[in-house]
Amino acid sequence: MKKKYTVQKSPFVVPTTDGKLIEEHFGNATHRNSQLSLAHMIAPPNWSEPFQTPEFVEYTYIISGKKQFNINGELIVLEAGQSIKIEKNTRVQYSNPFSEPCEYIAICLPAFSIETVHREE
Repeated sequence: MKKKYTVQKSPFVVPTTDGKLIEEHFGNATHRNSQLSLAHMIAPPNWSEPFQTPEFVEYTYIISGKKQFNINGELIVLEAGQSIKIEKNTRVQYSNPFSEPCEYIAICLPAFSIETVHREE
C-alpha cells in the first residue's frame, strides 16, 4: 500500500549570495511539485531583494523578527505572529531593514520558480 504522507527531514537549501537562508521543504526543487512550495526562511538584518512581479500567490507567516513589504509603493511591516497574502502579478519588494533577523514561512501557489518570479534588475 502506498503511503498517504511524506515526511521531509532534509529540505533543499537554496544557494544564495545575500546571506538569506532558504530551506524548501516542498516544491519544485525537492519533489518537482509545481503546484505548491513551502519554504522556511531567515532574512538577515539589512537584507533586501529586487522588486518582482511573480506569477504565483505568496503567503508569508512571520515567526520572529520583522519583515517589510513594498507593495506597489505601499510599505507594510509585519511582526511575529502576523501573516500576509500577496496576489499573483503584484509588484512587490521584500526586505528586512531592521537590526534583527526575520524568520518566516512562505507558501507559493503554484510553486516558486525562477522563471515565474520575474525579478527586476
